[in-house]
Amino acid sequence: MTTLNVSGNSPIPAGSVRQDELYTEAAAEFGSALERLTRAYEADPEKRRDLSQDIHFQLWRSFQRYDGRCSMRTWVYRVAHHVAASHVIRERRIFSKLVTLEEVELFPDKALAPEAAHQQVDLDRITALIQLLKPIDRQVMLCYLEDMDAASIGEITGLSPGNVAIRIHRSKSVLSKWFHEGKNHE
Repeated sequence: MTTLNVSGNSPIPAGSVRQDELYTEAAAEFGSALERLTRAYEADPEKRRDLSQDIHFQLWRSFQRYDGRCSMRTWVYRVAHHVAASHVIRERRIFSKLVTLEEVELFPDKALAPEAAHQQVDLDRITALIQLLKPIDRQVMLCYLEDMDAASIGEITGLSPGNVAIRIHRSKSVLSKWFHEGKNHE
């Protein structure tokens, strides 16, 4: 094993330096996207901080195995979505409020107050709906909102590009219907 001799009690494996460099590069390039992803997966601020830390830790650990066969972007999203989906599944055992796209279409109509038309309120409404989706649909929509194409999303999620395109189309349709009819997640 190759090691670096750093003034300390024990040498540091050379691979961990590469791991640290890859993580630093990924965190700098994708940090804000990871924060948006974390926000979309977890509404509670305390749990969101924990999830964010877990994503960053698992991302750092994953760079031990990163061999460059896929882009760093794909790798980062694959790890982050896997950690976030696992978080949602764990949380679902406690709070069983996840719904399918078909169930979202059945939500009762609610009239929205006219003053709720501000951009931040609209963004919060969309985020709240996305948080209700099952992990795979949430992954697809979050990647789509990060301007990824169907092939890239398929690489991350394991779905075929055609299946990704169908999920995107259905999700956009549901979001549009919910948004224009004033449907709410409550």
